Amino acid sequence: MAKKKSSKKSDQAELPLDATPAPEPKAEAKPAPVAPAVPAAGPAEASDAPKRKKGQKVQDDKAPLAQSYRNWFLDYASYVILDRAVPHIDDGLKPVQRRVLHTLWDMDDGRFHKVANIVGATMKLHPHGDASIGAALVAIGQRAWLIEPQGNYGNMLTGDEAAAPRYIEARLTNFAKDVLFNPKTTTWQLSYDGRNREPITLPAKFPVVLLEGADGIAVGLSTKILPHNFNDLCRAAINHLQGKTFRILPDFPTGGTADFAEYNDGERGGKVKVRAKIEERSKYLLAITELPYGVTTESLIESILAANAKGKIKVKHVDDNTADKVEILVHLPQGSDPEQVIQQLYVFTSCQVQLNPAACVIVRNAKTGDDKPQFLGVRDILKASVEATRELLKRELEIKLGELEQQWHWDSLERIFIEERIYRLIEKSKTWDSVLAEIRGGLKPFLKQLRREVTDDDIVRLTEIRIKRISAYNRFQADEAITKIEEGIKETKANLKRLTDYAIAWFEMLQEKYGKGLKRRTSYDEIEQINAAEVVSANQRLYVNREDGFIGLNWRQHEFVQECTILDSVLTIMGDASLKVSKVADKTFMGLDIRHVAIWPKEGDTKFYTMIYRNGPEGKSYAKKFQIGGLSRDKLYPLAKAEGSRVVYFEVSDKEKDMPKTVHISLDGRSGARVREFDFDLTPVPVSTRTSKGLTVTKWAIKEVKRNDLALK
Repeated sequence: MAKKKSSKKSDQAELPLDATPAPEPKAEAKPAPVAPAVPAAGPAEASDAPKRKKGQKVQDDKAPLAQSYRNWFLDYASYVILDRAVPHIDDGLKPVQRRVLHTLWDMDDGRFHKVANIVGATMKLHPHGDASIGAALVAIGQRAWLIEPQGNYGNMLTGDEAAAPRYIEARLTNFAKDVLFNPKTTTWQLSYDGRNREPITLPAKFPVVLLEGADGIAVGLSTKILPHNFNDLCRAAINHLQGKTFRILPDFPTGGTADFAEYNDGERGGKVKVRAKIEERSKYLLAITELPYGVTTESLIESILAANAKGKIKVKHVDDNTADKVEILVHLPQGSDPEQVIQQLYVFTSCQVQLNPAACVIVRNAKTGDDKPQFLGVRDILKASVEATRELLKRELEIKLGELEQQWHWDSLERIFIEERIYRLIEKSKTWDSVLAEIRGGLKPFLKQLRREVTDDDIVRLTEIRIKRISAYNRFQADEAITKIEEGIKETKANLKRLTDYAIAWFEMLQEKYGKGLKRRTSYDEIEQINAAEVVSANQRLYVNREDGFIGLNWRQHEFVQECTILDSVLTIMGDASLKVSKVADKTFMGLDIRHVAIWPKEGDTKFYTMIYRNGPEGKSYAKKFQIGGLSRDKLYPLAKAEGSRVVYFEVSDKEKDMPKTVHISLDGRSGARVREFDFDLTPVPVSTRTSKGLTVTKWAIKEVKRNDLALK
């Protein structure tokens, strides 16, 4: 049953770089279990804990599927982390990217190849469907550092998709050939079906993961590495090799202005604020010319139109003229303030975004050889990459030195064999053994001229020299070739002794060859937090339906209250002596019989309230003066002690001195009171909190209350 479940998931296509991988592994590609930060126990593990009832049979741990279920979750989590979602620190690539690049290397003949052909060839190594391969290839090609695209590869700025694989072409860039490939230093493994071999990791001599950036979501963890400028990385690598301190900051292909004050070296918990570049072309025309990273012109325009529909900003219309460069024109209505609209765009639209980096890479343990995910800072990643580059350069020099010394040995043997006419000694030999013995004997007087012993393979190689080559042998040219090899050996040994200088020269060469004109696209500056309440426009109209208890925006058929903003909150006091604060919306129920409605001040309410209420259905009436104080939104607060209370008089004053001093009270004619009309002095009533009970006014039912100078019900 477990096997059947696994096969269903394995048919899903793997997602490429900057996407969310989710499928399940196939049976052929089982990674070594690791211990990543994933949930500790699955359902199967929990089955070990419950106690066994009396007479219940003990589960056999040797059952065929028991162990599979027990380890399934950990195996799956390990697989997604190691083989799908997270790049390896050695070459900065995910498996699908590595296989695409390796296939391009195998196919490379200097010409472009159809992407459909590349995808088909890559499937020999990557058994998870053509969609993931094609998407990964297009994503790398859009950046153009490792794959040179030809045709319609979509547009990173607008979000347009690439053409079908049969219409577009690709080939490796010279940069990729220089920094990623060397079969002599590559460690190989068999492909999933054992028919081919593929690199475990490519021998990368540059921090590709920092150049390209990476996104991935695995089981229990995710990675987000922001892209960096090529020249910045080269300079940082040189500074590290020279023992100097360095700092590297992201550089986004879409430009923009970023605040790296809380970047935290790209580790978890860091924050990067990125803003679009907005120009004021005229009084009523704004132009967006650079985008925040991860935002397309389509998504940005959608956020502007959504904010406009909600009343957060006011724009006339938006035009998108983006091609090779971003140009979004925002037309403003008459009377708009361009500076305020720019601030509103930063607050209410995708013109400003916050990125949360979390640099996670796969790191191989040098002792055990196990791969595990690890969270590192970008400086640590660069240092590890530079040290790995130095070791790779050392291995290449050692291989080159061995090849030069071998070539010197063969050329020296050949010169002795021909110049000393040793080949004539084998003319009368009748057996193969005698041929080898004659040559070995002929070489004996000259062995001191050589740098190592002569092997049987060396002698066999001498017998393979053709007569035509012996007859055309030129001693001067042979000496010249050997001298050139000796110079190469001397230079290689010198580079090995000065390995750090050689590595510095390597990065300087890369910067000179590929870094010309590559200036930073993202400027960095401190971005101040904008208070949304200060920049939002009061372009909404608040209405109230007192009888039904609703408030809303732009209800022309109901009672107008005042102008407001989309961020405002509304205070209402109902006839049952309850109070509520809610955010303005198209339509919100506050409570029946609304007696008072007003915008709740953002800086705190300072008004003074006078209220006379009947406490409970048959209770006494009380007078109270109060200030409201702090409130929570959408919570109902009682202003009276008993349920069923009713407000008979309510007034709001801006200042305490403006509060009513006396009121004229008329009692219900059906009450048993002898005096049915009288004045009540409110001066003794102290200003207290909203929860105070107040002073008793009368025990009889009140018909009407009037202020002596104003008639209010």
